Amino acid sequence: MAGMATHVITGAGSGIGAAVARRLHARGDELVLHARDAGRAKELAAEFPGARTLVGDLADPDRLSWALSHQTLPERVDTLLHIAGVVDLGPVGELTPKTWRHQLNVNLVAPAELTRLFLPQLRTSRGHVVFVNSGAGLNAHADWSAYAASKHGLKALADSLRHEEHPNGVRVTSVYPGRTAGPMQARVHQQEGKEYDASKWIDPESVATTIVMALDLPRDAEVNDLTVRPGR
Repeated sequence: MAGMATHVITGAGSGIGAAVARRLHARGDELVLHARDAGRAKELAAEFPGARTLVGDLADPDRLSWALSHQTLPERVDTLLHIAGVVDLGPVGELTPKTWRHQLNVNLVAPAELTRLFLPQLRTSRGHVVFVNSGAGLNAHADWSAYAASKHGLKALADSLRHEEHPNGVRVTSVYPGRTAGPMQARVHQQEGKEYDASKWIDPESVATTIVMALDLPRDAEVNDLTVRPGR
């Protein structure tokens, strides 16, 4: 991506999101970082000097439009990166509607709503929407039904958006990382009752490399789907 760009990023506080934010911040791009509350926004602003923040709870997508309407939105948006996510494992026979709704809201409905809200800017800039999905968005396994359903839905959202916005010059990329070291993976291991060893899984910096590559690809090409698997 030529010149300084403006990136709206969810999930910049840890893992893949933090790695991507560090890369883009280091090269001087403008960051607009989403935070779930004012306290988290303050932490992100301290970690990424010069970055702007937007506050809104992804777990309550019905109120995102209202929340953002009371804040100053960037006039230009070159990329919208959906990296935030939550996971709660369990068999279908034990998952409650609350657990289903929480994962669907954060992982699917909120990205759809944020995309809707930023589409005018993205169309003007002929921008790029990146959905950080998961291997679970391609294959569902035992105990992963709610999370996988949210990620399968995210794939459908990305595919539909790509077809709809191609005439407007908006590029859409889905990235499907395998298990990646970070707080989410530690939580997954805890739920699975397994010992967590970060060295066995993908480094978030490696996934960040693939995302930045997709962003920087010249306009004559577009990465639609990118699968990243552990190399060891």
